[in-house]
Amino acid sequence: MRVIVTGGAGFIGSSFVHLLDKKGIDYLVIDKLTYAGDAENLPDYNKLLVKDICDVTAEDLGEYDYVVNFAAESHVDNSIDDGDPFVYSNIIGTYRMIELARKNKNLKKFIQISTDEVYGDLKDLKLKIAKETTPVQPSSYYSASKTAADHLVSACGRTYNLPFIITRTCNNFGIRQNNEKFIPKILNNIKEGIAVPVYGDGHQSREWIWVEDNVQMIYDLMLDDMAGGVYNIGSDEAHRNIDIINYIGKELKKDIKFKYVEDRKGHDKLYRITSERDVFPTITKTLFEFLKEQL
Repeated sequence: MRVIVTGGAGFIGSSFVHLLDKKGIDYLVIDKLTYAGDAENLPDYNKLLVKDICDVTAEDLGEYDYVVNFAAESHVDNSIDDGDPFVYSNIIGTYRMIELARKNKNLKKFIQISTDEVYGDLKDLKLKIAKETTPVQPSSYYSASKTAADHLVSACGRTYNLPFIITRTCNNFGIRQNNEKFIPKILNNIKEGIAVPVYGDGHQSREWIWVEDNVQMIYDLMLDDMAGGVYNIGSDEAHRNIDIINYIGKELKKDIKFKYVEDRKGHDKLYRITSERDVFPTITKTLFEFLKEQL
């Protein structure tokens, strides 16, 4: 068995690669090593192809059984400033990969890694939780580009019989996460006595899952011969942003310096997901347990 992992030098992708490596499964990582990707995240540099997924060829891939597409521009703030990279990587890049994958006669499955953000702001939509059958209502160029990528994958499945799954997961936490992301940023700011930027009132609520629990679920779905279509991967652990910040300050016994800033354009207030398909990952670590380890 051989697995192609795009975006495998990033946060979630590298955790998946470490899982494959631990299980002795052959793989190839494809990553263009932007700011969010780091070769040092990988257990084996020799299994890394530094290349944009938009430029990958069949010869680059060789023989393989699975494609797991983590590659994506993912920072919402950046998508507001400039949507071009998100359309290019998330939409065109996914299209290039499914075009290659569908021509592989030995392909067992294409796994598209998506996000709960495709469902949009549940508060505005007057919903308490999103299921796999909930209509998508993306709010940002990031979530819209991921929605488009999901549709490309499912369309390829219908037209060309591409065997696929799409996983939509909640916010991940864990090691090797880029410092621009919420958890690493507030940890660093509080430790260093730097004011923590808070969008609006800080009452935005997110569901959180340990990255290792997420990638284990992705791995299990990859190998499940019966799996197909969309799967939500959640944890049932949700917190408001302001509560996470206050918790870290309390544990560090530090007075937090808040810097309230203008709310993000189109900022979603509430994400929450559940699965109608009995996909409930084993939760081995909560967010606050992880934070205690980091403090």
